[in-house]
Amino acid sequence: MIRKTFATMLLATIGMIGLNVPALADWSGEGDLGMVVARGNTDTDTISARLAVKKTQDKWEHNAGLAFLRSTNAGVTSAERFQLTGQSDYAIDEHSYYFGSLRYEDDKFSGFDYQSSVTGGYGRKFIDTEVATLKGELGIGYRQTKLETFGSEGDAILRAAMNYTRNLTDTTSFSNDTLVESGSNNTFAQNITGLSVRINDSMAMKVGFEVRYNSEVPVGLKSTDTITTLNLNYKF
Repeated sequence: MIRKTFATMLLATIGMIGLNVPALADWSGEGDLGMVVARGNTDTDTISARLAVKKTQDKWEHNAGLAFLRSTNAGVTSAERFQLTGQSDYAIDEHSYYFGSLRYEDDKFSGFDYQSSVTGGYGRKFIDTEVATLKGELGIGYRQTKLETFGSEGDAILRAAMNYTRNLTDTTSFSNDTLVESGSNNTFAQNITGLSVRINDSMAMKVGFEVRYNSEVPVGLKSTDTITTLNLNYKF
């Protein structure tokens, strides 16, 4: 069931963003890769990876992303998460746009087999300069979730998002992204803060801090998870 759902969401993402092989040159993007290996009193391996691509065409802007995290302790997996996102924006004017968005997540240690959502709504750019950007989005949609201990269930959701970036210096930038999906079955919230220091035109070192929250989790699990990462970032 999970594989079928994932395949459906992946095909929907590809269709939504209009991806085709000859047009790959029109896309720009960036990737993050981080790894921590500890030996001695602890035996821990952690790897995190992220890929984000973007394409702008006329009044359309298409974004797609993949994120992966895996951690083992003494050979036993202690964290494993995969996330797929896609969004298309259609400009109404210089500051406003409509959006369609989807998200699929498979987190083996969250109490959920998977969470997937499809939403649409209105977005606005409050700040859009070379130094800083700030935009907010508000929409409605549908979410399908499956708990490890129960069957799948769906609910209508309200989606809110806020994205902020700022160039602190010629080589240093700050970003903060917040996402909230709230429905009758669960409220999911995610906040990602990043600080990036550019090494050259293509590469940078990036420190990230992520907070994730689920209001409804199985007994024995915590509602809030945090992760701190140090990644090598490459733009293309």
